[in-house]
Amino acid sequence: MKLRFLGKNSTPGDSPTLYASDQDSYVIQGWKVFANDLLMQLDVPAGQTVIEVPPELFEHLAKDGHATCEIKSFTAPIMLVTEQDTCILQGPEMTDPEALSQMRMPDYETCIEVPKSSITALLEENSGPDHPSSA
Repeated sequence: MKLRFLGKNSTPGDSPTLYASDQDSYVIQGWKVFANDLLMQLDVPAGQTVIEVPPELFEHLAKDGHATCEIKSFTAPIMLVTEQDTCILQGPEMTDPEALSQMRMPDYETCIEVPKSSITALLEENSGPDHPSSA
């Protein structure tokens, strides 16, 4: 799998990153979620993982041709929004060796791969409830 870097939201020690793949998907690198209060709210099947990213990371979708990059629909892969307004995402953990070799990822981060259509759906108006908050 080949990745195309779209952007990152970086501060020293933190580096959530967004990539487009050649498989019609996005690879989202974020902080591993260890907080039990968040994990207890989710059903995480084998092969999936949970990451946390700032919502500003999705602004980099403009580099993949999206006219608007504001999240308007808080649905999967966004599972929760924290009190700090970060997004908790769940999806298949990236295991592709070629893709992983193209990334620089500290031990406290991991990444998920999600279909482009799932991310595009987040940018569309939804008549459902506001974003899901963590308890």
